[in-house]
Amino acid sequence: MAGILGGYNLLESLLPVNVLIVDDNQAAADLLQELLTLQDHTARCTYTAQQAMDAAAEERFDAALIDLTLPDFPGTEVARRLRSAAADRGPRLLVAISGFSQEEAAGAATRNLFDHHLQKPIDMGELSAILSAPR
Repeated sequence: MAGILGGYNLLESLLPVNVLIVDDNQAAADLLQELLTLQDHTARCTYTAQQAMDAAAEERFDAALIDLTLPDFPGTEVARRLRSAAADRGPRLLVAISGFSQEEAAGAATRNLFDHHLQKPIDMGELSAILSAPR
C-alpha cells in the first residue's frame, strides 16, 4: 500500500475537496476514488468525456482529474469545456492524468489548459499537495 500512496500519511488533515475523476480505466478511477474518500474528500467517477460533462452539469466540483485519452473525445476537450463553463459552475482546479509525462503527452496544449499534470501511477502525496494548496 505504501507504493500506491507514495508515502502519504492518510491521517494528515486536509480540507475536503469535491473531485470529479474522468478516466476510462474503471479500476484505476475507482481506486483513486476510494483513496480520496479515505482522505475525507468526496469524489465521483466518470469513465467517458460525455459522462464527465453530464456530471459537471449536475454537480459542482472543486477539482477535476482528467485522463488525456478517453474513448469518446480527448481529455483536453473536456478541460476546454470545463474552463468555458460559467465561473461559478466549473471546477477551478484541473489536473491532467496520463501514462505519459507532460512533455510526452501534449506539451503546450496541456500546460495552457491544466493547472497540473500527474503521470500514472499517481503519487498520492503529490496529488494531496495539489488538492490542499490554496485555490
